[in-house]
Amino acid sequence: MPISTPSRFAAIDFETADYGRDSACSVAIVTVENGTIVSRWQHLIKPPRRKFDFTYLHGIGWRDVENQPTFGELWPEFQAQLANLQFLVAHNAGFDKAVLNACCVQAKIKPQTLPFKCTVQLARTTWDIFPTKLPNVCQFLKIPLEHHKAESDAEACAQIMLAAMAAVAAPTVR
Repeated sequence: MPISTPSRFAAIDFETADYGRDSACSVAIVTVENGTIVSRWQHLIKPPRRKFDFTYLHGIGWRDVENQPTFGELWPEFQAQLANLQFLVAHNAGFDKAVLNACCVQAKIKPQTLPFKCTVQLARTTWDIFPTKLPNVCQFLKIPLEHHKAESDAEACAQIMLAAMAAVAAPTVR
């Protein structure tokens, strides 16, 4: 996966309430401009169902989100976070892209067309890391992580992308 030097991208992470991709209950976006993190944005989301299967992972339950905006209500603020980005980056990007698209469809919003880059693939191709779960990659790169907290996961993805860009710009001999 070729890495160019982008001027503006964002790392995104969703936490979901249940097995439905439209059940986002938390989202975080960490924006990077010219190699520096310039903003961090996080919000709880009221999912379309009260069922929570993953509270044991992320600690979020119905009582935490029942008075929060739905994805559709949050959309104007969310969309503002995506302005002028070249791409989004996520760990296991297929999951976060599917959640974003499913939430858009559920809210009757046109799905996003921003390209996604995957930090799982970056870790494999840049450093030959296996396994490539987010905690494994963060441990390898010495990035602090509170796994399954959207803001920490998004920050870690931004740091992984920056590290990959630096590794490509100045490769080292193994």
